[in-house]
Amino acid sequence: MKKAIIKTTVTAAMVLFSFGLFAQTPPHPNSGGGPGSGNTPVGGGAPIGGGLMIMMALG
Repeated sequence: MKKAIIKTTVTAAMVLFSFGLFAQTPPHPNSGGGPGSGNTPVGGGAPIGGGLMIMMALG
């Protein structure tokens, strides 16, 4: 019985404490005066082709 009360208390505490955790809002595209000018995507326009092929090979 004591183990069930402890498990319930810990689970309830984790659920209640998680409501106060919020992620930051994403930065505005090109707000920091990044490289280049114009409308660059939020990710910075980095190519993903090489990383995608590596991930597919590992999969």
